[in-house]
Amino acid sequence: MATKTRNEQPGRPGRRPSLNADHTAVLRTIIREQPRSSLGEVTRELLRRAGVKVSTVTVRKALREAGIERLKPLRRAGERAAVQGVAPVRYGYTAAHRRRDGASGMNTDLTDAEWALVADLFERDGQRGAPARYERRHMVNACCYALRTGCAWRLLPKTFPPWQATYKSFSRWAAAGVFEAMHDRLRQQWRDRMGRAPEPTAAIIDAQSTRSTAQGGDTGFDAGKKVKGRKRHLVVDTLGLLLAVTITAASVQDRDAAAPVVALACAKVPTLQKLYADAAYGGKCATAIAEAHGLSVEIVRHPGNRSTGAWQDAQQPLWPEIVPKGFVVQAKRWVVERTHAWNERARRLIAHHDRSNWAPVAWVWLAEARMLATRLAS
Repeated sequence: MATKTRNEQPGRPGRRPSLNADHTAVLRTIIREQPRSSLGEVTRELLRRAGVKVSTVTVRKALREAGIERLKPLRRAGERAAVQGVAPVRYGYTAAHRRRDGASGMNTDLTDAEWALVADLFERDGQRGAPARYERRHMVNACCYALRTGCAWRLLPKTFPPWQATYKSFSRWAAAGVFEAMHDRLRQQWRDRMGRAPEPTAAIIDAQSTRSTAQGGDTGFDAGKKVKGRKRHLVVDTLGLLLAVTITAASVQDRDAAAPVVALACAKVPTLQKLYADAAYGGKCATAIAEAHGLSVEIVRHPGNRSTGAWQDAQQPLWPEIVPKGFVVQAKRWVVERTHAWNERARRLIAHHDRSNWAPVAWVWLAEARMLATRLAS
């Protein structure tokens, strides 16, 4: 007579598996969308999508039973083939970038079309007090000149209002958030022109270390980038348009400064649902952001990252990925890198010339707003 096992005995059915076939299907969808995610990120995404809370060991076992395994990329030195028969393309400053000189004699002035988009934010019509001694448009043009050229306030050309009055207006507008309001208005108009919703649902976060000058202020040393100065933390939408910015010392780690800037972005744009970040924000930082703001945080890693590798489904066999050495364009991540490049067109943002913490933030908002005004008026 055959002996019954424990699971076959009546009244003692055994332990039910934590993950069923539906959960396995969700896992396949997750690794198909995020093939380079870590095991912890897959577990967290399974909880968000299916509402089942299990350990990473259980997820690893379910993936193995489903034929899904992690493959490490193969490294091979890539050779850049010479392109034959292609006409050379000229990059850099061309005639298309040249603007006509404004009333101050500088081509950094706002045109009539650009000023019409934001004039009501700076004018004082209907307010009490003595009339303005200098035109607000000329004051804004002076700020744009200092932003583009990076000159000191005292070295403003005499065609602009006195530097004391210009700096006082700049500090007052920065404290009132006028530059940020200017950018937010133009950002919504540009998204509407591009056929997007007024408010985004996905964002990208990244930081950039820039050197400081002898002015001093809150500075530090970034041991990874070998830069002594400050660090700009940006959150942008999928078009590369700014949502939030904070300034810290360069010694502050990206993961430690992520919470404040993400909180600012979520407060301004409640529709955010997805956040893309690099490996510096992975682990506990991504988990804390996801729990605090209800966002789905996806870590975009380099294809040659051998710490996590890439998930491969046995039902869809692929050859191991061969990743060339050097720079590789990463999905979504390149958007925020391009925003950093846009900011560095303004020489005021190449280095930190201000001792205060509020002035660098105002310069970033003005630089991004200036770019959008040019786009919308052209």
